[in-house]
Amino acid sequence: MEGNERLALALRERGFTQTALADVLNDYLYAVGHEGTVGDRTVRNWLTGKTKWPHPRQREALEAVFSCTAEELGFRPPARTGHPTTPREQPVKRRNFLTATTGTTAAVAVPLTGFTGAPSTVGTSDVIRLRERLDGLVALDQSRGGHAAVEKAALAGAVDALDKQKLAASQRIRQRLFSVAADFTASAAWNAIDAHRPNRAHDLLGKAVRLAGMSGDPVSEFEVWNLYAMLARQRGEYADAVDAAHAAQATAVTRRDPLFASLAHARTAVGQSYLGERQAALRSLGHAWEALDKSDPDAPRAAWMDFYGVGELAGLVGIVRNQLGDWTEAEAASHRSLANTPERFRRNRAMEYVSLAKAQLHQGDAELACATASTAFGVMGNHPLPGRLRSLIGDYYRDLLTLAPDAESAREWGDRYRSEWSRP
Repeated sequence: MEGNERLALALRERGFTQTALADVLNDYLYAVGHEGTVGDRTVRNWLTGKTKWPHPRQREALEAVFSCTAEELGFRPPARTGHPTTPREQPVKRRNFLTATTGTTAAVAVPLTGFTGAPSTVGTSDVIRLRERLDGLVALDQSRGGHAAVEKAALAGAVDALDKQKLAASQRIRQRLFSVAADFTASAAWNAIDAHRPNRAHDLLGKAVRLAGMSGDPVSEFEVWNLYAMLARQRGEYADAVDAAHAAQATAVTRRDPLFASLAHARTAVGQSYLGERQAALRSLGHAWEALDKSDPDAPRAAWMDFYGVGELAGLVGIVRNQLGDWTEAEAASHRSLANTPERFRRNRAMEYVSLAKAQLHQGDAELACATASTAFGVMGNHPLPGRLRSLIGDYYRDLLTLAPDAESAREWGDRYRSEWSRP
């Protein structure tokens, strides 16, 4: 496979890296009303010759930036199609348009031999690095649970994204940085929720929702409303939890990706169960399963959505069934959740063991329930118990003292509970 030497020469003369060229081309596409579709891999495929004739909109952007035809950049149309080349005067018109709209793009839309500067250093590569940093925090949270150090690191990431936003080369990059800042702030809010610090979480979510709105990113908007639904339930504001879940359902991403729709329906079901709305909750769970069945588990998504699938939905079913007093169904759902939740989600599995123990306790088997609840401590190992897990364990212990206060297993478990509770 022959490489495209003409395009490689054009990049060298302009001082473009592959990432910088992708940024500038996407800036053009955004400016004329299209989505940015050029990534590092796209440019690499052009340079290696794997892609010999770019998509029409991408050709238009290339011709606008380099002020020459696609053929002059080394591209060749398929012989069978006889694609007409773009008239030479079109790049000039587009270049004039770009000069009038964005100073950065204007700086690169000059004749091939006249390049005198480099494109902005704040672009797609910076967004990618921030996303990778956020993904690392998400992985840590999913393994250990929320704590102050992760919250602090997430807020530092949000500040970094907002600082870079001020230097971004285009509106598209600015919006992407607002999205990253929203996601970092939402991550900090989630850690506050998991630490059972609802007032702190509420303040952070207020900031996150503003940033998500400025970004125009429906995934960021969904994440914030999803967390609002969780926070409202934690605060005992169950009607607000349902309203927030409905807001999540209304975001554009749920129409594109059924997995998001499934999670929104499941959150709605949880809120409805706490309001005592049995039939509505069960209907919402049905919608959640239907949407999950339609989703593609391998589709690329934000890292924070990795937790959601059959295991998590089954766990939410267990919460709904426990709340409705359907103990047998709750136990079955918890078993299904544990069978489908990966080991790396340590905190989630620990919480599911406690939920399972509650269902077993309410069916009259205190000994089995205590053994199940104790498993949660082993799952967390030497890691601190997140506040949300502590709260759930406390709820189980209160039920245990109410339903089986004289059982030997209850006394033994109480000793274990007090010992574990003193862990830092």
